[in-house]
Amino acid sequence: MMEELARVVKVEPSGWVTVEVEVKTACGHCSAKENCGTGAIASAFAGKTQQFSIHSSERCEEGELLRLGLPESSLLKAAALVYLMPLAGMLLGALFGKLMAVQLNLASVLGLGADSASILFALVGGVISWRFGKHLARALERETVPVILARLGKSITPDCLTKPA
Repeated sequence: MMEELARVVKVEPSGWVTVEVEVKTACGHCSAKENCGTGAIASAFAGKTQQFSIHSSERCEEGELLRLGLPESSLLKAAALVYLMPLAGMLLGALFGKLMAVQLNLASVLGLGADSASILFALVGGVISWRFGKHLARALERETVPVILARLGKSITPDCLTKPA
């Protein structure tokens, strides 16, 4: 289970809680972070947040920190749909294009050789399967719901430390 910290932004009386999660990148964790262009770009876009609503059986307060969990299997399925389906579509498209060029003799009809037809059909197969995989990944994302693993209380901010009790 993948875990992430989230801050409660809004609490609905119906039990729905809007949480905010800071989007993190993997950059900045290696020894080349000072000299890396990718790290510089990632730091320029740092600080972005994502908000979504989840159902909570317990009463939460605004500003409270929650530890959310998301099953790793759903992330792996989505990654496979988005990355492997286009690859499979390209390979099948290339094979189909090669077979079509040989069977229909596309070189004499359209001026396409077997290699050109293979490349053309590979691109078409890759784009179609990428769009289909993206659609399936979005459907999988709608079905996957994060769960609240722990309530961590309110975060300590500098404002809390300076105010007298």
